[in-house]
Amino acid sequence: MILRARKEWVSMGALVLMMALAACTPQKEETTQVSTFQNPIFPGDYPDPSVLRDGDDYYIVHSSFEYYPGLLIWHSKDLLNWTPVTNALTKYVGSVWAPELVKYEDRYYIYFPASNTNYVIWADAIDGPWSDPIQLDVTMIDPGHVADSEGNRYLYFSSGSYVPLSKDGLSITGDVQHVYDGWPIPREWSIECFCMEGPKLFKRGEYYYLTVAEGGTAGPATGHMVISARSKSPLGPWENAPNNPILRTESSEETWWSVGHGTVLDDAEGNWWMIFHGYEKDHYNMGRQTMMVPIEWTEDDWYRIPEGVDITQPIRLPDDRQQHTNSSFTDPFEEGQLNPQWKFFEGYDQNRVELETQGILIKGKGTSVAGSSPMLYVPSDHDYTVEVELEIQGNATGGLLLFYNNNAFSGILADQANVLANLRGWQFVTEEQVIDRHVFLRLKNEFNTVDMYYSTDGTDWIKIENSFESSGYHHNILSGFMSLRIGLTALGDGKVKFSNFKYHPLKP
Repeated sequence: MILRARKEWVSMGALVLMMALAACTPQKEETTQVSTFQNPIFPGDYPDPSVLRDGDDYYIVHSSFEYYPGLLIWHSKDLLNWTPVTNALTKYVGSVWAPELVKYEDRYYIYFPASNTNYVIWADAIDGPWSDPIQLDVTMIDPGHVADSEGNRYLYFSSGSYVPLSKDGLSITGDVQHVYDGWPIPREWSIECFCMEGPKLFKRGEYYYLTVAEGGTAGPATGHMVISARSKSPLGPWENAPNNPILRTESSEETWWSVGHGTVLDDAEGNWWMIFHGYEKDHYNMGRQTMMVPIEWTEDDWYRIPEGVDITQPIRLPDDRQQHTNSSFTDPFEEGQLNPQWKFFEGYDQNRVELETQGILIKGKGTSVAGSSPMLYVPSDHDYTVEVELEIQGNATGGLLLFYNNNAFSGILADQANVLANLRGWQFVTEEQVIDRHVFLRLKNEFNTVDMYYSTDGTDWIKIENSFESSGYHHNILSGFMSLRIGLTALGDGKVKFSNFKYHPLKP
């Protein structure tokens, strides 16, 4: 996607412009190394990013929906390379939508909607401990925090309304006030719905800036978009930017679809960025992935994306930062603490889980994959292999799956003696009497076709006759805002010990 500035605007000489990866020039003896990054900065299912700069540290959190522990906070020093810090939410309160991570005075807060209400959690340190969720008496979605120069605090919501907050940020102190109607979308555009959402606010100079998403989260590729408005008061009235939409997919031929939900921030060196999400064409089942573009400021104090920036191509950096892209992940489950990237579907029951010296023991739940609350990991590549070692205890059945929700999943499983296939919920024995309570399972996902394998020694692999096609496991078909994740499932009367989990991309 190439984002074009309006011709009548004068360029401000942006610090960051798109350019191709540096190549050697034959006529010169020396070459210049150009530092660039490639979108996405969070490949895989990382929707609704909320970003906080705390000095020269950056923190980000995303919607966690039905995946618990939820609200995983990540840390970075350069906005490109991120490491997980902690899951801030452990108590199940329902499906967690677009959160807002803020720091006010010396305390951190996350505001988020779930179960038709809103909650706040807080901590004195970013790595916790985080409080239990405190319910706020307001039913709108997508809270966005702002404070004025006198310390008055407010939460905006997707309706274009705000409510005043208490000084400690833990309660609502007044009535809902509607102050913003959004930007009118041309009727001839193909959108899912008007659906204004995701308000993010910041102050620069004499103006407060309000950034929202419009057009619907999914639906047509051209629906979702980024809209900007400004005001000299955090309470409005709001003036829409003359260059709206700031960012939008213009055709389904483009690589990134439904781009929107932007957060605008400056970095520690004074450069400005917008972090947002989008679906990838032909890989819709990966969910919404987090991306980043530079922004520049015009002479009349509006922000825009520099002319020529293409989010599908390497984007130049203003310094010598380097983006690390190795996505391989192994987990022997030996540390005595669950890696924060693991999630359980529809709640985390710690009584089911035992971390042993060499593996994780999960108690069976239910008699089918649906409702078994599998443990899930986000794949970050189009094509990959994943494998895990299993030991079956009692009358349990364990498996390695690709899981969307309780109605959409497929994979390979094993009981005491047999290997089973599960194709969209149809489960059956496919290799009979071939194991003795111990097996290695593998999935190979290439071009959304998934082949399944088992091994008795972890070296020699046998492909079963059954494979499945996974491209349709996504929100536009199944709803729910989920993604297709790698799952470890334990069901039946007994326990399954998982060890030696290995995830590797098929292509570097």
